[in-house]
Parts: sequence; C-alpha cells; structure tokens
Amino acid sequence: MIEVTRLNDTKILINPDLIEFVEETPDTVITFTTGRKIIVKESRQNIKNLVKSYRKDIFTD
Repeated sequence: MIEVTRLNDTKILINPDLIEFVEETPDTVITFTTGRKIIVKESRQNIKNLVKSYRKDIFTD
C-alpha cells in the first residue's frame, strides 16, 4: 500500500496494483481499475516514485 493525501489533508492508503492511470488536470487524479477516482495532493511524478518504491520493497523482501 502507498500513502497519499486527499485535498482535505486526509491521509489514505491505496493499493497501487489497482491504479489504471494518473493524470494532472491540474489536480492529480488517480483512476483505479474499478472506475473509482480520487484527487490527491501529490504530483504525478511523486505517485510514480511511490509506486516504484513500493514494488522494490515487495521484490526485495
């Protein structure tokens, strides 16, 4: 799971395996394979880095 921040400053954990795509419009919108969307404060690049770090942690443990 990766931690992201909603616009109301609520921290939530999301499953990066369910992310379909991330776009900046200018807010960062994460769309999941389920069709659900959330808007977060982190940038698209930051989300990408979080997912990469998450995957590295999984495959090195």
